[in-house]
Amino acid sequence: MVKFTFTGGVHPYDGKELSKEKPIREYLPKGDMVYPLSQHIGAPAKPIVKKGDYVLVGQKIAEADGYVSAPIYATVSGTVKAIEPCRVVTGDGVMSIVVENDGEYKEVIFHQPKAVELLLKEDILKLIQEAGVVGMGGAGFPTHVKLAPKDPEEIDFVVINCAECEPYLTSDYRRMMEEPEKLVEGLRIILRLFDKARGILAVEDNKKDCIQKLRNLTRTDERISVATLHTKYPQGSERHLIYAVTGRAINSSKLPADVGCIVNNVDTVVSVYNAVKEGKPVMQRIVTVTGDCIKEPRNFMVKIGTSYAELIEEAGGFVKEPEKIVSGGPMMGFALFDTNVPVTKTSSALLCLSKDEVSCAKQTACINCGRCVEVCPGRVVPSRLAVLADRGEKEAFESMNGMECCECGCCSYICPAKRHLTQSIKSMRRMILADRKKK
Repeated sequence: MVKFTFTGGVHPYDGKELSKEKPIREYLPKGDMVYPLSQHIGAPAKPIVKKGDYVLVGQKIAEADGYVSAPIYATVSGTVKAIEPCRVVTGDGVMSIVVENDGEYKEVIFHQPKAVELLLKEDILKLIQEAGVVGMGGAGFPTHVKLAPKDPEEIDFVVINCAECEPYLTSDYRRMMEEPEKLVEGLRIILRLFDKARGILAVEDNKKDCIQKLRNLTRTDERISVATLHTKYPQGSERHLIYAVTGRAINSSKLPADVGCIVNNVDTVVSVYNAVKEGKPVMQRIVTVTGDCIKEPRNFMVKIGTSYAELIEEAGGFVKEPEKIVSGGPMMGFALFDTNVPVTKTSSALLCLSKDEVSCAKQTACINCGRCVEVCPGRVVPSRLAVLADRGEKEAFESMNGMECCECGCCSYICPAKRHLTQSIKSMRRMILADRKKK
């Protein structure tokens, strides 16, 4: 069997056995719901409710403020308590709509769209846009924009990222095991937008049961294939996934569409299915609550706006006090100092660890071993870039292709000197991007 891959990458302990066999369980929130207006790349959504208004499940409470933006919907019924800045997983205060949950879950009436076969391409894109679908793998880019490239006829591949290479995360795995039909049908809906494209479901070879299910469902579909990926991190990185399954290379100055590809995450494709097939907006997602401090690691179907603190309690609480809590996975997630933050469209996991290996590791001098270069999927020299970043040498950083870093964390993970390479490079990239934006 051919296994697709790329050069570089690492094999960290994946921790998936903690929650892999735990079926998805729906959780109904008890406390107030917080809906940040920035849950996507682009302009924040604009509130269309005010303090004191009563809202229903599925009611639009904030509309897109521009083309690159996405609306937000209430996921509980209750009264709007406030529209004010609230803390999110990055630590920032983001303007949010706070709804007092009445626990009754009164819904609006959802109108089912016409049969997919009767919808025009513009109709499909409009339904996706109106439903507030964004990249739910973490990027949060509005999906209707991604699915409307300049020249749709030039798109050859629609690649579905089923790799889930980030350690500990099992939400995509459970979705593929329990609702593979929605994933496949969602891909078929997307393929209706691109007449010449083939669909590729790209799955790591440690998920053989998922591979078999998806192959059984697509066996008679000539436009869809299942690609088996070599298991390693960061196999799910967009540019490396494209290279692995198509052989086409992109850099930081290109978009996937520039090489004839569109890439979407598992939950995003299922959200497309829900929007186009059932007429339902994005109101929930699967969140893996796991780690050695969690009593009962689980995969929860969570309503957007739910507090992380409630999910910890629902998972049995802590068996011991965690040293580190991360929103997302250990390689690319955000460390939290407070669990009273809301689940958003881009939330994927809550990881609670008894040991903070990063903070207790002592940094020493670089020994020029070259391990960071060996594992770097971007084929740059992280040790040198980090030095330039720490010195603030922007021009030299760019000349050494520092903007090609995908911030995957492989270099920091493998470094025997425990240097914070990724953090330094990431900070410099942010400064350079900010400078470009000003110009």
